[in-house]
Amino acid sequence: MELEAFIRANEVPIRLGCFFGIFAVMALWELAAPRRRLTQPKTVRWANNIGLVFFNSFLARLVFPAAAVGMAVFAREHGWGVLNYFVVPYALAVLAAVVVLDFFIWLQHVMVHAVPALWRLHRVHHADLDFDVTTGARFHPLEILLSLLIKFAVIAVLGPPVLAVIVFEVLLNATSMFNHSNVRMPAGIRPI
Repeated sequence: MELEAFIRANEVPIRLGCFFGIFAVMALWELAAPRRRLTQPKTVRWANNIGLVFFNSFLARLVFPAAAVGMAVFAREHGWGVLNYFVVPYALAVLAAVVVLDFFIWLQHVMVHAVPALWRLHRVHHADLDFDVTTGARFHPLEILLSLLIKFAVIAVLGPPVLAVIVFEVLLNATSMFNHSNVRMPAGIRPI
C-alpha cells in the first residue's frame, strides 16, 4: 500500500514534526495562559526533562532500532496477529488497533502505579517538582524500554497496520503533553 510505504519512509520526520509542533503549541499556551504559578526555574527543569527525553529516544533507538513501526512491519510480513489473520477493512483495522494499543498502555499505566517495582521506575515521572508540558515526556529509561516491550507484544498479537502504530504513537505523545501542560482552559470547559 502506498500510504504505508510513505509512512515507513517518513516515520521519523512525521513523529518528530508532530512532537515538536504539539510541544510548541502547548509551551506557547502555557506562556499565554498558565493555570498555576511554577515554583521551580523553568530553564533547569526543561533542560533536565528534555535532556531525559533525548536520552530515552536515543536509548530506545539503540536497543530497538526498528521500534514499534518495525514490529508492525515484521508482524505483517510474517502473518502475525489477529488483524493479519482475518480480512478486516483497512480503516476498521486502523481504528481497532489504535483503541487496543491505547487500552494496553492504559493498563501498563495502572500497573506502574500498582506494582512496587514498577512504581520505583515510574516515580521519575511523578518526581517532577512542577507540572508542565515537559512532565508528559519525563520517564525513567527502563520504563521507556519496558513500554516498548509491551507495545511489541501487543503488536505481535494484534498485527496492526503501520498507520495505526504511527497514529497511536502521535496521539499518545500529544495527549500526554496536553494532559500534563500547565494551561488555563477557556471558561466553561472543566478538566476532569
